[in-house]
Amino acid sequence: MNRRLALLVIVVFLIFNVFVRVPFPEILLPAEPVLPIGKVGPFSLVITNTMLATWLAMLILVGLSFFATRRMELVPTGRLQNLAEALVEWMYGIVESVAGEGRWARQFFAVVATIFLFIITANWTGLLPGYTTIGLIEAADHGKVCEFAPVHIGPIEVGILPVFGAVCRDIPAGGHHDEAHVETRAGVLEGKLIPVLRSANTDVNTPLAIALVAMLFVEYWGIKALGPVGYGSRFFNFQNLLRGRIFMGFVDLFIGLLELIAEFARIISFTFRLFGNIFAGEVLLASIAFLAPLVVALPFYGLELFVGFIQAAVFAMLTLVFAKLAVTPHHSEEHHGH
Repeated sequence: MNRRLALLVIVVFLIFNVFVRVPFPEILLPAEPVLPIGKVGPFSLVITNTMLATWLAMLILVGLSFFATRRMELVPTGRLQNLAEALVEWMYGIVESVAGEGRWARQFFAVVATIFLFIITANWTGLLPGYTTIGLIEAADHGKVCEFAPVHIGPIEVGILPVFGAVCRDIPAGGHHDEAHVETRAGVLEGKLIPVLRSANTDVNTPLAIALVAMLFVEYWGIKALGPVGYGSRFFNFQNLLRGRIFMGFVDLFIGLLELIAEFARIISFTFRLFGNIFAGEVLLASIAFLAPLVVALPFYGLELFVGFIQAAVFAMLTLVFAKLAVTPHHSEEHHGH
């Protein structure tokens, strides 16, 4: 049985590698610009493919929220409202288990739930067909160029990478290549693909923006709960110095410096954990699609669905834990109060 299964896998592998060819992907860290807007001084304003993916994820969330709440019932009969209520109840239960019952659970919930829903939506939509395979075609004077099927969306011409029999060739540096938007032969465009959509969290700017928003809320809640002086004493504690305890005063300052560094380190950790996992997943899927297209790549899509959920949950839970720590008085304040 095991031999037959192994033989079947090998046959499928060979068939798909002979008849289904996907070109090896060009791995790029920065997001590709798809729509230039203009210039403001030395800065160029462009809309990138990850920005479009971000807006699409937001549009999906807004649309689902609208349809789930447009005909709300006390005893819901619609499946979408039932699903939305179950999801909200599940997330609020988690927030309440960490923050406790009361006002902090209610205040944390909106931010934590928004972060979780946005990240998981952005991660999962990035796995949909069309991401990184449909886009604008531009000319190239070096590197790898491929043939694409042209599709006209109004006045805009985009190219679709054919799944069956993709043809690519290498152009050496300094070589010559025809204008990309000129058909090299009937119904075929040749050039480099600039994807219209690319998973939002594969651009480091998106996780960084979410991390900054999360930590700004954490600092705001901490100041709101303990006051500017009480919260600031976590980082700048001069009580022992003012009481003449020089050694303990310098220890407090050193600990405060470590706490301050840790606050900034959280932003870096948030950013690169999410970015690294999602970007690595996209590279993995592209590499697997090149080595063994379609059938063999399917289990890896399941793996990336799981990773997308885990990364959203980790980001949201860490935000919740940091928020809880921020509003909790530290031991020196409690002892001084007593």
